[in-house]
Amino acid sequence: MAQQPTLPLHIRSASYVVIPARLGSTRLPEKMLLAETGKPLVQHTYESALRARLPEGVCVATDHPRIFEAVRSFGGEVHMTDPGAASGTDRVAEVARKMTHVDIIVNVQGDEPEISPEAIDLVVRLLEENPSVGMSTVCTPIRGRAQLDNPACVKVVFDRDGRAMYFSRSPIPHPRTWSDALLRADPPHFHQHLGLYAYRREFLLKIAQMAPSPIERIEMLEQLRVLEAGHPILVGVVDVPTFGIDTLEDYRAFVENRRAG
Repeated sequence: MAQQPTLPLHIRSASYVVIPARLGSTRLPEKMLLAETGKPLVQHTYESALRARLPEGVCVATDHPRIFEAVRSFGGEVHMTDPGAASGTDRVAEVARKMTHVDIIVNVQGDEPEISPEAIDLVVRLLEENPSVGMSTVCTPIRGRAQLDNPACVKVVFDRDGRAMYFSRSPIPHPRTWSDALLRADPPHFHQHLGLYAYRREFLLKIAQMAPSPIERIEMLEQLRVLEAGHPILVGVVDVPTFGIDTLEDYRAFVENRRAG
């Protein structure tokens, strides 16, 4: 169980981490069960999430009995969800419907074994401190040109109040005239969006029922559905990015890092 938060009781909201984990990933099938470290990948993510201070607990939302049993085997909380769920967000929402006592749901991707506990606490705290906002996320500065130009690296720009203005696979803001000094600016000009979200439970259930928006379909980014519908998303900034396990090479690098200690 995660440690109890230290925020004053009058602003504390019940929060819970839900980790969507499906068996049939496209680029690396059955990656949640890869266990060259001695533990399945989903267990590493689960244990990292448990180190966050603010959430009351952590659970896995899965579509397959093999992942269900793997989580049960290490003593984790796990829920079976509809195998036909269109996205991880839908899987998280399915579990959230049962959590009537929880105000804030944190969506941690199952392939993020090195997720920062501080980042999890940050997305929760953003919603606790801004009760009128339904969703929060995090980003980290971009300091390399290759990363900025990579469509797999999702970028975000936000206003002075930390509210997202747009998410894109393209470089944003897009410099009319390029200079490498732009990458060294402080405060940074460019930010990579990290796929960690917190939602107010009722807001999550609402957006899960919304149809994909036109811009979302173009960029293939679910969070644009929220912006296009006129809802704010708060963005926190963290210094150290975390990377998901998308390929076998990613997993091997993770294993080597673990063995190196």
